[in-house]
Amino acid sequence: MKEKVLRVSGLTVQFEQEQSSKPFIAADQVSFEVEQGEILGIVGESGSGKTVTALSILRLLQQVPGASQTGEITYFPQGKKPVRIDELSNKELLNYRGKHIAMIFQEPGAALNPVMTCGNQIIEMILLHSEISIAEAKNKTLSLLKDVRLDEPERIFESYPHQMSGGQKQRVMIAMAMACKPSILIADEPTTALDVSTQKGILDLMKALRDEHNTAIIFISHDLNLLSGFAEKALVMKDGKVVEYGTVKEVFNQPSHPYTRGLLSCRPPLKSRLFRLPVLSDFLSAGGTGSGFDPNHPSNQILPDERQARHKEIYAQMPLIQVQNLRVGYENKSGAFSSRKQNIHAVDQVSFDIFPGETLGLVGESGSGKTSLGRTLIRLIDPESGTIFFNGNEITNSSQNQLRNLRKSMQIVFQDPYQSLNPVLTAGQAVIEPMVVHKTVSSSEERKKKVLEMFDKVHLPRRFFDRLPSTLSGGQRQRLCIARALILNPTFLICDEAVSALDVSVQAQIINLISELKRDMGFTCLFISHDISVVRYLSDRILVMKHGKIIDQGEADALCESPNSAYTKELLQAVPVGLIP
Repeated sequence: MKEKVLRVSGLTVQFEQEQSSKPFIAADQVSFEVEQGEILGIVGESGSGKTVTALSILRLLQQVPGASQTGEITYFPQGKKPVRIDELSNKELLNYRGKHIAMIFQEPGAALNPVMTCGNQIIEMILLHSEISIAEAKNKTLSLLKDVRLDEPERIFESYPHQMSGGQKQRVMIAMAMACKPSILIADEPTTALDVSTQKGILDLMKALRDEHNTAIIFISHDLNLLSGFAEKALVMKDGKVVEYGTVKEVFNQPSHPYTRGLLSCRPPLKSRLFRLPVLSDFLSAGGTGSGFDPNHPSNQILPDERQARHKEIYAQMPLIQVQNLRVGYENKSGAFSSRKQNIHAVDQVSFDIFPGETLGLVGESGSGKTSLGRTLIRLIDPESGTIFFNGNEITNSSQNQLRNLRKSMQIVFQDPYQSLNPVLTAGQAVIEPMVVHKTVSSSEERKKKVLEMFDKVHLPRRFFDRLPSTLSGGQRQRLCIARALILNPTFLICDEAVSALDVSVQAQIINLISELKRDMGFTCLFISHDISVVRYLSDRILVMKHGKIIDQGEADALCESPNSAYTKELLQAVPVGLIP
């Protein structure tokens, strides 16, 4: 029988609010237990209280101004007396953080020290909790880097965080967290925004480390499907409260709360094609029964005959974009202070066409060349060789003035909406700006009218016109970026990982929005993503990229049902599939 390793009882976390006498309650009477070697998944949307709960276990919020927590947090070390974490002094806490309870943070790039090599950061953790020599700590660090399946551990040891991919940085974080063989590992969204194959590798690695060291894992995610083959228990949070708690089998097969059913159903299915994806409001409406949406109803199904007829019409036309033998290269230094340079081809001899009205999906792992290809098509990156034709005209060597005129017809939506928006421009000003730059509307009154009409199309409240991006949620900011891209009524739109970092519920809303706008406005779309299930749902055809080359392509449904390459099969097998269809 497994022994209990952690008990959280009645945890409440609140933050003072400047403009209100009432505090904001981020976690409300949260209670759960974790056993040795058990994996508990905590799931919910952004703002549900998942991360606050995790940070409170290690009391990492006590330095945040206006934050306070109550409730009991009890750690049960094997063979020793229970320890009340919530009653420890700051000095006593240092003996438990990292050594007994370790944490992997959501964004490894922000959590790792940018001016220290990765090896030295792990050594620092080992020396803090172990009385061994620096040489022994280095050997242990190299061994840990091998354990987390990093190629060339000696090179990684000497590398700085900026010299590694997202997956490599996340593995370094896992190595650091496992350095002292903790009894409990808290993993806060460790796979968010990673491609599905890297995501699967991280999950397999964490499970292998659990099996080897009998470490209990608290895994935080916004994706219930992701936990289906990983966790033993699931705790579902909404608005700071626990709405469902039980074994994964119970929660997935017989969810008692409509919120849980909504989270399970928001992800694009691989085995059917819906007119629109279900969203949480479908399940939280109709008295909480979820009866407001039936994915099996004929009105929400796209019939194969309808899709074939549409494709026949699309592919009878001349291509809107023609790409021939495109190559994009850049120089990469072998080290931070090295003068030795290496030529890398992000896009290597790629050729394809995009037809008017088509949605072409472009899928592949991080580093496959997807983003470089997309940005080259609209000449944000200059190609090394090859040709690009837009509407029958070659644009490969267009001048800056020609490109300025061209970009009224070619727009892009970037992955990170916050970084792609000017923080000092209001939402209204951000959408007005393209009209001013391209001089499409002369009157300020007419520009504002057009912006408000576009807000209606992307389902943004008109009252947001004077709001700054920092006051909007991630989904609202992405809607704003879509509005900005479409205000000039472009012929061609690139969506570059436009939904990758969003909650599955918000992701479904944005996917539905893109589908709706495409039907209404008739633009052609290149949809770039590392998630093949999302790409399949939106696309007419799919291109699969690996190491800068297109290695597979075909009609979306046919490619997913019968992939031509082993790599495509791996991407499909890595897609997390929940237990509820």
